[in-house]
Amino acid sequence: MSCIFCDIITRKIPAEILYENECALSILDINPIHYGHALIIPKRHHRDFLEVGTDELSGIMQAVHTVSHALVKAFKLEGFNFFANNGAVAGQSVFHFHIHVTPRYHNDNIRFVLHLKRYEMKAMEETAAIIRSAITDLSMPLMRSHT
Repeated sequence: MSCIFCDIITRKIPAEILYENECALSILDINPIHYGHALIIPKRHHRDFLEVGTDELSGIMQAVHTVSHALVKAFKLEGFNFFANNGAVAGQSVFHFHIHVTPRYHNDNIRFVLHLKRYEMKAMEETAAIIRSAITDLSMPLMRSHT
């Protein structure tokens, strides 16, 4: 199946390349929130964040860091967002993991509309216990493989 980001990485499709390292490529988004909106794309195809290997994360985040610094310097930014959409329900439209870095400005009318919730009674403790249990389950095979 064809992937537009894989085609950009292999230079089959042109793009405005901003930065590249061994793990990631950064390009300008063709539909920017603001001019300078950049994407950081792992060179290896991964559907979403959970498929990215831990060996690649450092290189990907180094690219995010470098591009973020460059945007702040180039546009004299006071702020920026970086984010990734994972899954269609979260707004992912290209199913090759990527991180957005977008400039922010005072009164730019971009709002993340949140409807914050409050935990009832012991729900916070119960939720934390469920998550800690899942973390333990995930790390058990790792611990067994090292013994």
